[in-house]
Amino acid sequence: MTLLLKGGRVVDPSRKADAVGYLLIENGKIAGSGKELHRAGKNTPREGDPAMEILDLRGKIVVPGLIDMHTHLREPGFEYRETIASGSGAALAGGFSSIACMPNTNPVNDNRSVTEYICRKATECGLVNVYPVAAISVKSEGAFLTEFQDLKAAGAVGLSDDGKPVMNAALMRRALEYASSIDMPVIAHCEDRDLSAGGLMHEGFVATELGLPGIPAVAEEVMVARDLLLAEFTGAAVHIAHVSTAGSVRLIREAKVRGVRVTAETAPHYFTLTDEALRGFDTNTKVYPPLRGAEDVAAVREGLRDGTLDVIASDHAPHARTDKEVEFEYAASGLTGLETSLSLSLRLVADGILTLPALIEKMTVNPAGILRLPKGTLAIGADADITVIDPDREWIVDRKLFRSQGKNSPFHGWNMKGMAVLTIVGGHIRYRDF
Repeated sequence: MTLLLKGGRVVDPSRKADAVGYLLIENGKIAGSGKELHRAGKNTPREGDPAMEILDLRGKIVVPGLIDMHTHLREPGFEYRETIASGSGAALAGGFSSIACMPNTNPVNDNRSVTEYICRKATECGLVNVYPVAAISVKSEGAFLTEFQDLKAAGAVGLSDDGKPVMNAALMRRALEYASSIDMPVIAHCEDRDLSAGGLMHEGFVATELGLPGIPAVAEEVMVARDLLLAEFTGAAVHIAHVSTAGSVRLIREAKVRGVRVTAETAPHYFTLTDEALRGFDTNTKVYPPLRGAEDVAAVREGLRDGTLDVIASDHAPHARTDKEVEFEYAASGLTGLETSLSLSLRLVADGILTLPALIEKMTVNPAGILRLPKGTLAIGADADITVIDPDREWIVDRKLFRSQGKNSPFHGWNMKGMAVLTIVGGHIRYRDF
């Protein structure tokens, strides 16, 4: 199949490219690009060739396929919340061609058989590239390390206990050392369970007014500091997941200045919402880590601007109605985010926090580099994973229309501007909305 994308603004941070031009796709690969229609080699196709499909993308933005390095697909074990197929469909609609799924499944992805199952199911779906993240510890219980090498051989691209912090510092040290020896990233959920125990939202003025027990910012920051120190001590790399506090941003920034091998991510809800969103006791605003104060949101946005935070990830956490339509205390934490992540992130461009190339870098090049994926580029010869964005498309979030099984979004009814209108995976159009 030959596909020609013409007239769009091609933004490829991997090549520092940003210009209106052509993009040629052949046999699942990028075959040519530039202001003029050409490619390396002979027999350059011409417009009018009946074997070539041509898409006019004037007014649209063409970028490498977006990569979400932190999502939850729930399968195996929690298919009533999400499946690999439904989550992949949601990813396509959100503009993501590749997603990395966390190990909090049932059974936990802590062994070769579960990893292979996820890879096989993803291949059968044939929608997006699905990369399993395996557990650091057996059953994510923080007692014994999993077989990292075996998990990598089975297809795992990273290691994390996801929503469960590795409380044992000695075990975390060994995890960093072992993972470093086989070039696998460790993704740290930073939370001191002794400090966060019993909390339902950010500890602060709003929690006091609402009469809800709080989770202090220091519960995250203590563990961020520990893992940064362990990374510095071992010389290993660590990736800090879903950063939510001003203190965490400061600690990571200072560590980078010292030369610590650290990368970090945040999610759209942490630079968009504050704990004020919980005043209506909407369980869709109950997330983990919790929505923080205005000063934290400002710090996260600044961390994205100055490069302290490398990645924007969705932390897509779909739940069934029975998980959320209960008393706030008993509601599950998390929101569905794949289909709103890009639009919310584009607000950073509108607000002058990030340039468009800087935003795309945090959603393509950087996650690809951290996970060691051959993705995130439109270079000739690369896999033809491409996202096309209509920056002027206005739409209203309607969770009933989500392709995800999870409808737990606090952004229902929000007015958005900008969305993915075309997602190409391996040279095949998997999603189109124009």
